[in-house]
Amino acid sequence: MSEEVRPKSGVEEIVGESPALRQALASLKRLAQSDAAVLIVGERGSGKELFARVIHRTSARRHNSFVKVQVATARELLESDLFGDQKGAPTDAPTGKIGTLELADKGTLFLHDVAQLPLHLQAKLISVLNRGEIERSDTRAIPVNARLIAATRHDFKELVSKNRLHQDFYDQFKASFIQLPPLRERREDIPLLTQYFMRKFARRVNRKIETVPSATMDALLDHSWPGNVAQLENFIERSVILTTAGSELQAPLDEL
Repeated sequence: MSEEVRPKSGVEEIVGESPALRQALASLKRLAQSDAAVLIVGERGSGKELFARVIHRTSARRHNSFVKVQVATARELLESDLFGDQKGAPTDAPTGKIGTLELADKGTLFLHDVAQLPLHLQAKLISVLNRGEIERSDTRAIPVNARLIAATRHDFKELVSKNRLHQDFYDQFKASFIQLPPLRERREDIPLLTQYFMRKFARRVNRKIETVPSATMDALLDHSWPGNVAQLENFIERSVILTTAGSELQAPLDEL
């Protein structure tokens, strides 16, 4: 008898019931009801962006934009991307460029890999958010009301001590951060996650895959998962694609 596997956390898409995950979810639910800046800390693949999107979707800003900036891949034009440009600058563009802060007005600005944000832009960003407006070089002031959610895999206190993080920037997040546990610290969630991803990808390929062999589940539980939930999701997706017959998942365990 098959049973539809649903998230057990009480939050759509966040799957699990381990104590470590429940602690992170308690922080999420508390912070979603406020308008404070939020810092999400976790290893690669642990679900930082998912948590940020859930905070936005369950907050009073949910009907407005969620705007993501991948800081590490946008460094050369980051100031322009964040704050926009007036007409004619920095090139001779005929129209001004609207920055992501304006796009996120009344919504949420999500900075991924925020530890890569240069110190001078950290200070400028906090100043803009505290004032509630962007000052253009042509003296125009543009109102902005964006909630800041930032994500990193680094220890913020260590970044401050190494002068890679502005103290004022750190102070924005001291009382409003979420620590995401790595998958190796929530192994009891692996069976739930496996079933959830298996059903998800089986529906996409219109297949009925219902069971996971015990040997496969043992291997999944024993694996260290350095890429965390994202790595497990990718592995289950590939396993579903490789399952060509029957209702039992055929996982390429030699790839673990």
